[in-house]
Amino acid sequence: MLIYLTRRVLAVVPVLFGVTLAVFSMLFLVPGDPVKMMLAEFVTSPDQIAQMRAQLHLDEPLPQQYGRFVANAFRGDLGTSIRSRRPVATEIAENVASTAQLALASMAVAIAIGVPLGLLAALFRNTWLDVGSMVVALLGVSMPSFWLGLLLIFVFSLHLAWFPATGGGDLLHLVLPSLTLGTIASAIIARLTRSSMLEVLGQDYVRTARAKGLAWWGVVVRHALKNALIPIITIFGLQFGNLLAGAVIVETVFSRPGLGRLIVGGILAKDFPLVQGTVLFVAASYVMINVLVDVAYAFVDPRIRVG
Repeated sequence: MLIYLTRRVLAVVPVLFGVTLAVFSMLFLVPGDPVKMMLAEFVTSPDQIAQMRAQLHLDEPLPQQYGRFVANAFRGDLGTSIRSRRPVATEIAENVASTAQLALASMAVAIAIGVPLGLLAALFRNTWLDVGSMVVALLGVSMPSFWLGLLLIFVFSLHLAWFPATGGGDLLHLVLPSLTLGTIASAIIARLTRSSMLEVLGQDYVRTARAKGLAWWGVVVRHALKNALIPIITIFGLQFGNLLAGAVIVETVFSRPGLGRLIVGGILAKDFPLVQGTVLFVAASYVMINVLVDVAYAFVDPRIRVG
């Protein structure tokens, strides 16, 4: 088990290296001088531009800049926001809780909808339940998150007045954004759950357990579903990353504070340190979530940790 965990953790190192390299390159892939773009709204002199360039260490050789960027990120120093003059890490700390709350609530919605739909579709294959479940899944995959969010606001906020349309206060403000993100993710989970369960239900050990007189639902839940969890857990990790990315749109639609709106605000303000730091944090979080998913494999399926 320890060897398996060590291998998974070591495999993260080159991935994180690639993430830092991609985020660092963002500053130089933008056409034009990044310093002049950041100071475009201000009346600046050549001395002020040179001072800003020195402050951001853009006057140093690229390898030295990258080494400084990685070293500072490793210490938790993600730079200083040009717009607010505050540390980027502080800006992230003030907004990460809202985005994490939205992502977790959305994943709970996705699991609560997707797994039962996929399970019903597999158990009642080629029936109206199967067709209906997959139609719902297809609709979920096809709907853009911004359109679904606006539709939910129109119905449940403007007409029925059940939930607030915007803001990030109590749990009522979380319902519509989490439904928007979770419904789309549930469609993918439902389709994968169906295919995974169909494969497992055809195995010999399931037929043997049923032949011994075990209750059908007991066989499904205790034997089939557990062995079908590996691909489902995989999609949980991938969808969690998609939820973090989708939060950029949903938080903007619902005017909800979070990392998504922070990135959008940084892009509009041409605040490159803020955008770089936030994107690096989100990308590193996504990588670590997938590491936790890999670790979960070992607890679900002993063959993985033995292998």
